[in-house]
Amino acid sequence: MAYLSEAELSTSDLATRFEMSAPAISRHLSILENAGLVTSERKGQFVLYKLNADSLASTLSSYALEVCPVGSKLKRESRALGKKKTT
Repeated sequence: MAYLSEAELSTSDLATRFEMSAPAISRHLSILENAGLVTSERKGQFVLYKLNADSLASTLSSYALEVCPVGSKLKRESRALGKKKTT
C-alpha cells in the first residue's frame, strides 16, 4: 500500500518489487479493492492501481475506535449524545 500511495502501479510493477508473480499480486489487490482501500483503472492493456486515501483514513479511524480504550469511550459518549437528540 505504501507503493500505491506514491504512484499508480500495475501488477507487473508491484510483482517486481515483491519478487512475487503478477497473478499473486493481482489476488492481493483484488482483496484490497473489494475492501475499498485501492482503486483500479484500465489504461490500454494495463490495469493501474492506486491507494484510495479517503477510504484508508476512514478504515483506520474505525479500527482505532474499536481497539483503543479511549476510542470505545468516545463511541459510547457519541451514542449517548445521539440518543439524547432523538428523544
